[in-house]
Amino acid sequence: MNLSIVIPLLNEEESLQELHDWIVSVMQSNHFLYEIILIDDGSSDDSWDIIKHLIEKDQNTRGIRFRKNFGKSQALHAGFKIAVGEVVVTMDADLQDNPEEIPELYQLIMEEDFDMVSGWKKKRYDSLLTKNIPSKIFNWAARKTSKVKLHDFNCGLKAFKLEVVKNIVVSGEMHRYIPVLAKNAGFSKIGEKVVQHQARKYGKTKFGAERFINGLLDLITISFVAKFGKRPMHLFGALGVFMFIIGFGFALYLGIDKLFINPTGRLLSERPQFYVSLTAMIIGTQFFLAGFIGEIMVRSRVNELRYTISEELNL
Repeated sequence: MNLSIVIPLLNEEESLQELHDWIVSVMQSNHFLYEIILIDDGSSDDSWDIIKHLIEKDQNTRGIRFRKNFGKSQALHAGFKIAVGEVVVTMDADLQDNPEEIPELYQLIMEEDFDMVSGWKKKRYDSLLTKNIPSKIFNWAARKTSKVKLHDFNCGLKAFKLEVVKNIVVSGEMHRYIPVLAKNAGFSKIGEKVVQHQARKYGKTKFGAERFINGLLDLITISFVAKFGKRPMHLFGALGVFMFIIGFGFALYLGIDKLFINPTGRLLSERPQFYVSLTAMIIGTQFFLAGFIGEIMVRSRVNELRYTISEELNL
């Protein structure tokens, strides 16, 4: 199969039939072997009834239904699990992504050997204040933090080699950072293509202003995991040693002062430096132990993975 087209959706009953017919027209005109995977993320409208109708009418269409709204990331992950096409394309269901872009995305993956190609909505038809400007700030921060040189991380229109989507886990709200997840998984050849962005035809956006705050927090998380996920002691151990040295330095100062400089002065428990020293050493010890436990967990996971691989090789 050439293509798996994965489409997460929430309450898009008005656009589904039109989107499906448009995709089928593009696939047939380019003679692709394809499948369309529609993931209903807990819609409260008639989206699932329309999906069932499309499945009955078109043997190339498949559907997944969530009983409640779990989020776009979980919907994409479910679609990735069952996709079988040599190239997997993701797109939104609101008709703002143009299916006519799919053949060129497919060629970029197959002919130029990109691991993934992300769309870039260079000209947008969204609100300037609520989407365009915040998106530019968000994408700038994502580029600087992740070192992935893309203009539009959150574009729904993307294409991947099948092995990419089978080797990443999209959870939480990490759908914004699929290029970063791919890079962290070892897929470094990431391209970008300017794609046509269309004004929303039906309904309204499902994402509010909180997505930018959540996006920033997710960016911090993924950056932290990428840098220290395999060596937690490098962070927690360093912080622990630093805090312990500060605490020990205060304790040493208090001890020398009490024993040799001012033995008749205030009791140690009456001096604020005593509590600074005690707190810093306790926090430093806890940081160090957190790093040590993290290292044990990471090494256990690595050993388990090595054992699994050795078993597979023996088979």
